[in-house]
Formats: sequence, structure tokens, C-alpha cells
Amino acid sequence: MAEVPLMGFAAWSGTGKTTLLVNLLGIFTSLDLRVGVIKHAHHTFEIDYPGKDSYELRKAGASQVLIGSRKRWALLVETRDGDDKPLEHHIGNLDLDNLDLILVEGFKPEAIPKIELHRPSLGHDLLYPGDESIIAVATDAELSVSTELPLLDLNDPQQIAQFIIDRYDLV
Repeated sequence: MAEVPLMGFAAWSGTGKTTLLVNLLGIFTSLDLRVGVIKHAHHTFEIDYPGKDSYELRKAGASQVLIGSRKRWALLVETRDGDDKPLEHHIGNLDLDNLDLILVEGFKPEAIPKIELHRPSLGHDLLYPGDESIIAVATDAELSVSTELPLLDLNDPQQIAQFIIDRYDLV
């Protein structure tokens, strides 16, 4: 895997993974940390739309379309097979020289350090203890099982950010 520290977030849909990541990104960027995010999508997705040049070029048959400006660039890549690529593949597409941390949303089966987000009120089972990669649990209520893992307050992004900063000695 990458030399850039990775922290995954694993949870059932609707738990608030993206909301937490948005809050964490605000905290990390205020500390001048350069953070990359890899998010797993379960379905086909579009980031451009009909009428945009990039969309039309891709739909016309280009297997890769790179869009660049002085402020940002994006590479759209069409894949022929329907298999999900492993996390390592996606990490390899990042500019690792310009990152201090990579946050990963999804990719539950990957063996990377993960914080499980758990809201008991949603009625889902914990992913821990079945996933040995989980290093902490962020929850908004008492857990139904005991654990020696660190327990974090799911509603306190600052506490979760500090946990990650301390783990990787980022600041």
C-alpha cells in the first residue's frame, strides 16, 4: 500500500460517513494537511453530463479523457470489465507526493486501519469484531457489546480528527 497514511471509515449506509468526512476535511485543511479521499461507489456514476465536451468525447468512444485547467484537472477512465478495482489500484492513481493523509470511505473488505461508524438506533449489527482492521468505533450511543477498542463520539469530528492526528503523528 501507499506510504501516505490511510484511514478508512466503515459503516452501513445512512450512518453519516460522508457528513463526517466533510467535517474532518475542514479540520485537517485548517491544519494545512493535504488530504486525499477515495470513495467507493456501488453503482455506475457520472461526474459530467450531456452537453459537456468531456461527456460527449467519452460517450463517443474515448477510453480516457483528461480535463485540465490552471486550477484543477480530472481524468475520466472507462473500464471494460465490471469488476471493482482494489483500493491499491485507486491509491496508485493519486498524486501521493502531494498528500499527507488519505481518507477512505467504503472498501469495507480491505485490510486497512478503519474507524467503524455505528449508530445503534439504525438497528444494524456492528462490523466489529468481525473485521480485525477496525481500530476504533465512533458511536452516538452505548454499544451492545464490550470492546477494548477506543470509543469515539460520532458527533464530535474534532475528537475523531485528533485520534487520526495522534495515530499518524500528523501535526
